[in-house]
Amino acid sequence: MQLGMIGLGRMGGNLVRRLLRNSHECVVYDRNPELVRALAREGAIASTALDDVAARLAPPRAIWVMLPAGAPTEATVKALSEILTTGDAVIDGGNSFWKDDVRRAGMLKAIGVHYVDVGTSGGVWGLERGYCMMIGGDRTVIERLDPIFAALAPGLGTVPRTPHREGRDPRAERGYIHAGPSGAGHFVKMVHNGIEYGLMQAYAEGFDVLRNAASPELPAEHRLPLNLADIAEVWRRGSVVSSWLLDLTAAALAEDQDLQEYSGYVEDSGEGRWTLLAAMEEAVPADVLAAALNARFRSRQQHTFAEKLLSAMRKGFGGHVEPPGKTKGS
Repeated sequence: MQLGMIGLGRMGGNLVRRLLRNSHECVVYDRNPELVRALAREGAIASTALDDVAARLAPPRAIWVMLPAGAPTEATVKALSEILTTGDAVIDGGNSFWKDDVRRAGMLKAIGVHYVDVGTSGGVWGLERGYCMMIGGDRTVIERLDPIFAALAPGLGTVPRTPHREGRDPRAERGYIHAGPSGAGHFVKMVHNGIEYGLMQAYAEGFDVLRNAASPELPAEHRLPLNLADIAEVWRRGSVVSSWLLDLTAAALAEDQDLQEYSGYVEDSGEGRWTLLAAMEEAVPADVLAAALNARFRSRQQHTFAEKLLSAMRKGFGGHVEPPGKTKGS
């Protein structure tokens, strides 16, 4: 199947590579021509502009936008609305705000173009592991694009199958779902990221407690010099708190138990704030998420070991690097 890809950064480039490995044809564009040339050397079709992408695709065309949420995605969707024609589809696979999806879908529907929002999880590891996808939009166009989603998804893999799923949508077991109408994909991904904030904060605080068990401020007989790398490793194996986030934690601690590479300055990319906003609109208590988000705000003023671990996890799953100029080892 053919697909256009706009935005060839960490995620966009690897989405293309995974599709190429599964014999799909990708027409690619990025403002950085070197990224385009690199993927062309791997088998993608290079293009020089948005209208060039559209010209190289056979109708009905599908173009995936993998750009930062907000102005870059907004401007690109608007530009595509002036190029594409009836039956074509725009796919936003970034982390857009779900209410923007609803608005964009309405705008494109008026000219006969489909809009599909895809909450995409997998980070820099998605090329090998596959991408978990939560998809919003009209059922007909999502079914038409199913070969793309099936190729990007992890598949059944080695995850044990859940009992009593007979008669349910088999795509969920393969790592992707049609979550609902326009906006539903990014709404589900937004809540996914809000949960992620809380999980990361729990690990970070727990390991901070473990580290400080050896604090000289404690009575000598109560000090416990603990090996954090070994604790993280043993928890990975049979523990009820095992997870991919713990895998990343164990890898970071095995490399350097003091995490001297990190300052503890932790960014938030927006989805946690949006999830908290949705919780307030729905009058749903979200105490853990609120505390986790506030901890990230605090980290920009004073850093603890817990924040260093948060930063290490963000780098591990998403390649997120701390802003330049932050003091490391503080």
